[in-house]
Order: sequence, then C-alpha cells, then structure tokens
Amino acid sequence: MKKSILLLIAAISFSLTQAQVNFGAKAGFNLANLSGSDASGNSIRVSFHVGALAQFSVTDAFSVQPEVYYSDQGAKFNQNSETGAYKLGYINVPVLLKYTTSSGFFVQTGPQIGFLLSAKAESQGVSVDLKSQAQSVDFSWAFGVGFLTTANVGIDARYNLGLTNIEKTTSGGSTGTLKNGVIQIGLFYLFGQSKKK
Repeated sequence: MKKSILLLIAAISFSLTQAQVNFGAKAGFNLANLSGSDASGNSIRVSFHVGALAQFSVTDAFSVQPEVYYSDQGAKFNQNSETGAYKLGYINVPVLLKYTTSSGFFVQTGPQIGFLLSAKAESQGVSVDLKSQAQSVDFSWAFGVGFLTTANVGIDARYNLGLTNIEKTTSGGSTGTLKNGVIQIGLFYLFGQSKKK
C-alpha cells in the first residue's frame, strides 16, 4: 500500500514538472457559519477571502490548483438575547483537482488545510479572545464550479465542508462540536503563462 502511494505521488510530481503553469490572484466574499452541538442560535456571517493561486495544467481539460489565501470565517450568534459574532481568521491551503470544458466552465474539488490565526467572540463592543479554546488546524473538503473567460478573468463558487471539530477537548475529557462551513463566491485573474522544462 505504501509503495502504491509513493508511486502515485511520484507520478503526480512528474506530471506537475511537465505542466504548463499559470499564477493568479483571487478575492471574494464568504457566507460563513458554524454547525454542531454547540452551534445553537448561530446564523450566516458575511465576510471575505483574498489570496493567490497556481494552476498546473496536466492536460487540456485537467489541472491541479493549489492556493494560499486568508479567509475570515465564523458565524453570527443570538443567545439569551445577546447578539454578536464569532470571528475566525484562517490561512487556508487547498489543493484542488480541476476539470475545465472547452467553453471555459469548470468543476473542482479537493482537500483543504486551514491554519488558525485568530479567534474572537464580539458582542456589544466587547471582544473576547477564544484562540486558546480552538484547534490550531482545520481540515475541510472543497467543492466548486466556475467560469474562466478568454481574458483570463474568472468567477467561482465554492463550498468548504468542515471535517474537523474546531473545539478543543476540555480538561474533563468532553466537549461539544463546532465545524466550519463556508460558501465562497469570488473573482480571480490568471497572469502570464510559463512552461516547465
């Protein structure tokens, strides 16, 4: 099994070294929420994401697209007549397999790892730091669709399904659950191409 995985990684690495590469920038807005046993009273929080991407074209239709971007996530809450927001800041690194049609439409999917930069609860002008209560790493799976124009300007819509309970286990060994869920709609631009040799 290990040998098969190593061969697969080697094959992908070789394909990427032969691939045409595009670099780009992206930005857009998030519709973020939290789900789980500790998410009662939560609702969608509108925020943003911004970052960079690379597109390795393995064939005319298939490409691999790694990204690095900042994503402002979390949720709004309304509990016991108190309203506010959980604000979670991540550096997200997805690696997506992308299939693009000749007309420019594409679908993409793949794993994503997120590194927590900040975690706060804000209500009525008061901010509480929650970073010590949250996991520093978040795993999710991304599903997306989009369209790329002939001018290298594109739009995409993506859903990041949280797989990790982002709450740390309490000293008593028990905890509730909270998972990220983020809809992202954004614009991106691909810069000039280069050819790997």
